[in-house]
This record gives sequence, C-alpha cells and structure tokens, in this order.
Amino acid sequence: MYFAWLRERLGSSSERVAMPLDVSDVAGVVTWLRTRGPAFAAAFVPENRIRCAVNQEFARPDQPVHANDEVAFFPPLTGG
Repeated sequence: MYFAWLRERLGSSSERVAMPLDVSDVAGVVTWLRTRGPAFAAAFVPENRIRCAVNQEFARPDQPVHANDEVAFFPPLTGG
C-alpha cells in the first residue's frame, strides 16, 4: 500500500505483488521496489525516509516480511 505523495507519484494506492524469493525483510522490499522503474527509484531514495508498516504495525528495515503480509509505505508526516 502507498500513502500520501507516494500514491500520487506511483499512480496507485495499492497492489499485490509476488516478491522474489531472496526478499525477506522490509529493506529487501524497498531495494526490490527501486528496481521496478524510474518512479519507484525516485520515490524510494534513502533521503525520502519512507516509513513502513507490516500488518498495520510500524516496522524497521530488518522486520521480516512473509507471503500475504500487508506492507504499507508512507512519508514520515502524513496529513489527515
């Protein structure tokens, strides 16, 4: 799931994807997302400090990610 300006830049609020077998944590998801095209590469640069939640709980880069987990990305400050 993508929130706030990520949603606008990526053109979608959510998607279902099959992760490569070597992706096992949040950092791996971000690294993989960067390879999906210029919009993803620009959105997920380290300077943007994108926050992440796995199954609706804040997650650190080393948080494991499993099949069927809900992974959400959002900027540090999201307005309501």
